[in-house]
Amino acid sequence: MKPTEEVLQDLTRPSNVSVHSDDALVGKVKAAISADDKKREENEDEPLRRKPALVPILPTELPRQFEVTLWDVLHTLARATALSWRGAGRGLAEHWGALKYTQALAGGRDSFLGLTDEGHRIADHYKSLQSSELGIGFALTLSEHMLRSRFPDHSVTIVPADTALRAGWALTSRDKGEKVRYRYRPQYFAEVWRPGEPSLAIPLACKGNHSDSATSVEQLASASAHAEAVHIGTWNETPGLLFSTQLPTDGGTMTVHVLQAPGSGGRLSPAEGREANRNAPPFQANVMPDIHPPAESLVAPEPVRGCHVQPKDYAWFQESLAHTTAAGLMAFTGSGHATTRHLTDRQGRKRYAGLEHAASMSIQDAAHTLFGNEYVGTDHVFRLNGPRVEAFSGVGEEVFRLLARGDIEEYRVLIHASRHVRPRLTFDKDWAGRGASPGLGPVTRP
Repeated sequence: MKPTEEVLQDLTRPSNVSVHSDDALVGKVKAAISADDKKREENEDEPLRRKPALVPILPTELPRQFEVTLWDVLHTLARATALSWRGAGRGLAEHWGALKYTQALAGGRDSFLGLTDEGHRIADHYKSLQSSELGIGFALTLSEHMLRSRFPDHSVTIVPADTALRAGWALTSRDKGEKVRYRYRPQYFAEVWRPGEPSLAIPLACKGNHSDSATSVEQLASASAHAEAVHIGTWNETPGLLFSTQLPTDGGTMTVHVLQAPGSGGRLSPAEGREANRNAPPFQANVMPDIHPPAESLVAPEPVRGCHVQPKDYAWFQESLAHTTAAGLMAFTGSGHATTRHLTDRQGRKRYAGLEHAASMSIQDAAHTLFGNEYVGTDHVFRLNGPRVEAFSGVGEEVFRLLARGDIEEYRVLIHASRHVRPRLTFDKDWAGRGASPGLGPVTRP
């Protein structure tokens, strides 16, 4: 059994993951797509639409040996799943589930991350869940790094796609409205933005497995269909990022396989004279489902299934992305009231209006001073196998105040201006919580 200080040291210890992205991978994914298309044709199944082109990501943007800490990955996973509303820890306690992986992976500065005995035990019972969630954590961590490298003067925000899209479309049978009736969708969007400018929205498809590289190739072929299901702007011009994280159970190297779909779309430039007003209350639109290919001569082709953000919807979609991000951050702090103000009914506003589950009894009721700065949020006490851990998740007091009153525009100005000076990852030995253990410093992101 590890004492709490050792758990914190494990979280902050640098290690490495292997990144695979080259022309050979592109060729293997194309072959897998062809094989799947042939199988579907033989079974008389509907063929899948996929990204028309896939290319590798340059090593200058994404190093082939990428240094991370567990804290990077698990904080990213926690933020990404704060609105997911799945599993036993629902609602305001959703993000605490990421901490179950603190003892599932281990590595070091001169080695690669790999599964521990605990990770193998989890895989024995929850193989699909573990590979899926860790696949999300690693994919989004690498996405943020790559896009910040590509757009150094911009901020990058990860937005859960289903929540953002529900502000415009009915995605499942439980949603009111005309259904999209297509199960393929990207899991996340990366919003690349700068205050006062239109955003760039990039669909992200994230998968994971406990198998081998051949499985990752098949997952990337499937991910191509997921990323293709949302078009932003011109037909077939929406860029995308595809990930498959391989977490082998045979002791092999953990590898993130990644490709990109190039495209000039995704830019939410203002149309028809309407600028985005992110401080306006969230708006429940009812966008018609289906994606509309361009007309050939005078004949308009039949639409295909999916979600199409057209120029007339750019301002609204930017607002939806911003409100969804704000809601996720407020859920991360445990404030139900501040979360609801950024969601529509179809996005799940009512889930956070009251306490419905014992695991959601953590509410925004805690405050701590870290590195001389005030943070507000929620705390939780639990055990990681043996060690008793008190955890605190929150944001800076000013950030919370701005989002609680709905001032997203000022929040984005503040976050963007401080993106290079915010604390990243360190110990604050002056903070002890109730358990008299050193605190893990804030990793504050938009």
